[in-house]
Amino acid sequence: MLYYLFRYLHEFNVPGAGMFAYISFRSAMAVISSLIISLLIGRRIIRFLQIKQVGEVVRELGLEGQYQKKGTPSMGGVIILASIIVPTLLFARLDNIYVILMMVTTIWLGFIGFMDDYIKIFRKNKKGLAARSKIAGQIVLGMVVGVTLFFSDDVVILEKVSLNELSERERIELLDASSPFTGAGQFSMERKSTKTTIPFVKNNEFNYAWLVSFIPAEHRRFWTWLVFVAIVIFIVTAVSNGANLTDGLDGLATGVSAIIGTALGILAYVSSNVIYANYLNIMYIPHSEELVIFAASLIGATIGFLWYNSYPAQVFMGDTGSLALGGIIAVFAIVIRKELLIPVLCGIFLAENLSVVIQVSHFRRTRRKYGEGRRVFLMAPLHHHYQKKGYTEPKIVTRFWIVAIMLAVISIVTLKIR
Repeated sequence: MLYYLFRYLHEFNVPGAGMFAYISFRSAMAVISSLIISLLIGRRIIRFLQIKQVGEVVRELGLEGQYQKKGTPSMGGVIILASIIVPTLLFARLDNIYVILMMVTTIWLGFIGFMDDYIKIFRKNKKGLAARSKIAGQIVLGMVVGVTLFFSDDVVILEKVSLNELSERERIELLDASSPFTGAGQFSMERKSTKTTIPFVKNNEFNYAWLVSFIPAEHRRFWTWLVFVAIVIFIVTAVSNGANLTDGLDGLATGVSAIIGTALGILAYVSSNVIYANYLNIMYIPHSEELVIFAASLIGATIGFLWYNSYPAQVFMGDTGSLALGGIIAVFAIVIRKELLIPVLCGIFLAENLSVVIQVSHFRRTRRKYGEGRRVFLMAPLHHHYQKKGYTEPKIVTRFWIVAIMLAVISIVTLKIR
């Protein structure tokens, strides 16, 4: 909202109003604002949750220090949500399709997580919202994001194309726009595409349309968007649940999300800058620069929340925060066409997810084969395995952060490693 106000003031030559035209300035303001908001409202919300006795329900897991967490306020994810939404509303362009998608993701998954926490705490139902309901909510979000990215005319990339690749309508638009000639019979043109980025590969672009190239041309577009939407749904669901599983130790999911958010912000910035994109030979995504402001809000919100969530935690984010953070990271990666980097960038989430899948599947298989279930890990998710081995909670969290930083650096380095 402030962006539009200062743009209006800039037209009347008001001193300093022009600063709001710069992404760097608005991103810095977003970080500072989200950090201040989370710190200021955090204490008040924690006090409110304590008065309402919105405390953590502890299950018997046989973990050291487990019962010390009993009664610690949960649903603290509302601090994160507010600290993301308010600065984004203030400093981002609200007519930007990518900002709209990120806001929808934040509010929608935050609401689903809030309902889950509400049922657990106020209705005393430890199971919370039914798993199928949470999955259904994630699927709905994935469908909305996938369909929007596939069909919206505002979602384009800059491609080098030759005239024989274009339709007659695109040729007319190309000539009218006087698109720059790049040599070798090619022009640079903004156009819709289902291409994405493959890490560690020289020709680092992959087109989802190739997955249905065997289908007759007249039906190919229909099947392309079905495949694309299905992939988006899978990514959103997997990463959202991975973040949810990671939120088991004080500051673990919060710190990891802050690190991932920083890496995504850097990737969004270079992808939205035609000079850096050309130098790094990566996909240029027009109009995605506003995502840097959203990423800045995410970073400030998570770091501010970590003030209260670090060991020993004064508040837990609950599903209100963890589901939203996972969904935000997934959708952000998809819209900047870096979703195939998720296994590396979100390696902590992936490891937590896989540990549960491996544990459950191995237990069931051995129970059928030997009559009793056997385990691969002492306990799943993975962070509980290390608790069972005797590692202290702060040591586990700190080491997971270190691994997350390494993975984030590797993800950014992939821009030049081909």
